[in-house]
Amino acid sequence: MERSNEVNVKITLLPGAELPQYAKPGDSGFDLVAQEDYVVEPGQTVKVRTGICVELPVGYELQVRPRSGISANTKLRVANSPGTGDSSYRGEICVLIDNIAQAFRYDSVRFYGLDGYLTSDKRIVPGADNTYLIRKGDRVAQAVIAPVYRASFEVVSELAESERGAGGFGSSGVRV
Repeated sequence: MERSNEVNVKITLLPGAELPQYAKPGDSGFDLVAQEDYVVEPGQTVKVRTGICVELPVGYELQVRPRSGISANTKLRVANSPGTGDSSYRGEICVLIDNIAQAFRYDSVRFYGLDGYLTSDKRIVPGADNTYLIRKGDRVAQAVIAPVYRASFEVVSELAESERGAGGFGSSGVRV
């Protein structure tokens, strides 16, 4: 039985993929898991395969978002955050990941990798030259299913006035 805050999402699992999971009750996002190993060097962007394809009802989208622990503890970022999977898209959900670190070397060690997820403290550790290794099975991002509202545009000669007006980019911040 479908609850009012749930939406039925059809899913195809590609070979080796597992059904996505919500980590805890009440979580808004479910984990997206890497389906193979990736080396992500400083300045590089990789397209990480998740092994899942979805069919969303019309009026919904799948948003790909970063995991807060990865953003807080590494230089890995979801490149187009949030990424959008439209209801008409039927291909594999992939995650674009940037390594925003700068390259440097201080010893012969090349990288330690994302096997932090396999260690007791569950940390991602960069290599000596800020290269990361994403391993198959690592949780690399999260996905949220969200309603989509389509605009009905009305062309007018002018817009109603507001307190803010046309002020943008920092206009409501602290002034010095």
